[in-house]
Amino acid sequence: MSQVFIVTDSTADIPDELVAKYQIHVVPLRVVFDQETYLDGIELSPATFYEKLGKAKVLPTTSQPSPVEFMNVYSQILNDHPGSQIVSIHLSSGMSGTYQSALLGKSMLEDEQTAEITVIDSKSASYGYGLLVVHAAQLAQAGKDAEEIEAAVLKLHEQRKLYFLVDTLEYLQKGGRIGKASAVLGTLLNIKPVLSIDNEGIIYAVEKIRGQKKAMERIIQMFEQDFAGKRINIAVGHTANPASAETFISLIQTRFELGEVVYPNIGAVIGSHVGFGTIAIFVWPA
Repeated sequence: MSQVFIVTDSTADIPDELVAKYQIHVVPLRVVFDQETYLDGIELSPATFYEKLGKAKVLPTTSQPSPVEFMNVYSQILNDHPGSQIVSIHLSSGMSGTYQSALLGKSMLEDEQTAEITVIDSKSASYGYGLLVVHAAQLAQAGKDAEEIEAAVLKLHEQRKLYFLVDTLEYLQKGGRIGKASAVLGTLLNIKPVLSIDNEGIIYAVEKIRGQKKAMERIIQMFEQDFAGKRINIAVGHTANPASAETFISLIQTRFELGEVVYPNIGAVIGSHVGFGTIAIFVWPA
């Protein structure tokens, strides 16, 4: 059976220790501050990014990897490991052109190589698909083939649930991810919309709740509806503020038996669009 290698991009926000443990290949996006360009997660750590964001007069912009960058990664893997397969999982096509770049990178290779590459649109963001990438890498290490891994990833995508809270809607509004009217409403009334990502990979507001503590409680109630009586795995992403993640874990562990607990840093690219004070909660069956 051929070996399977897992490729993703930096917006999956996978902790470094899991990237190393499961030998995941991560293609970085770029973040631009005042005309200076940084490779996400390589030249710009989450901590450094949020420090710079706090001082920035103009919000940073982001850009996807080029098709050539994906082609080079795929080619290197297949040349170093003849007969191997690649499963490449990326940020929602509804938010970025990264998935399309990966497809184009695949198409630039020779026919016999492209047959060994499976590119998947996660229709999600941050650890909402980072957990899918890690699951894929675990299955690859267990000897599963690309077809089995793709099926398992799609199944887990249907099972996992995610919600996130932002401290301000300013960043999402300026990045074109949410309407201006919603951003103004949230700012004026201290409304904390519970946000999620739909089946097409687009951000939407689930509910609008006044105050973060009430919003956290509502999220836990929704998890109780989805995972009643079940043991769960959970990841709580944060914007270089582990204390906020711990607060949510302390609340949810009184209501659920927890399996795996992961604390992803929300990296520079996703952070550019959500800003400070964001908490992202991802739950899947244990």
